[in-house]
Amino acid sequence: MKMGRTSKLFASCSVLMAFLFAYSASVQFNDQDWYFWIPLYGCAFVVNLINYDSTSKKIRKIAKITFWLGVFLFCKVVTEDYYLRGLAGFWSFDLGERVLREKIGSGLVVTSMLLQLEASSASDENDDVDLKELDVPIYVEYGMAALVGVSYGFCVVFFVFVKERYEL
Repeated sequence: MKMGRTSKLFASCSVLMAFLFAYSASVQFNDQDWYFWIPLYGCAFVVNLINYDSTSKKIRKIAKITFWLGVFLFCKVVTEDYYLRGLAGFWSFDLGERVLREKIGSGLVVTSMLLQLEASSASDENDDVDLKELDVPIYVEYGMAALVGVSYGFCVVFFVFVKERYEL
């Protein structure tokens, strides 16, 4: 496995994901189950914002909890979607549907937490380690860049092409 130094790419992508999760948390206040989504996006914001530069065991614990909350919410939304619209709902790509946006959001959080945990996995032996001193796998850096591209791509598609057609 090819390893590389933590780059500005990883740090920049972590900050961009943090901003996206902060925005996502801020628009959840009118949601019927906001008490699930605000903590999910808020914790993802904190992990991405803090973990881009340094990592600690406390942040790793928050990342693990956030990962499992994201998995739980993804399963909740998939189950809800299946019971509402059957198997056809699972494969829907209509961004106007709340459940699809929630599936995407929880999937982005889960993926982000996996990448953050992988990036900080070398810190298991130490309490506090500067990520600039760690070797982070190249696939983590490029995975984070791909995640930023996909997540911001969904935002552009939603706000440019979809939002006008739906009352949210």
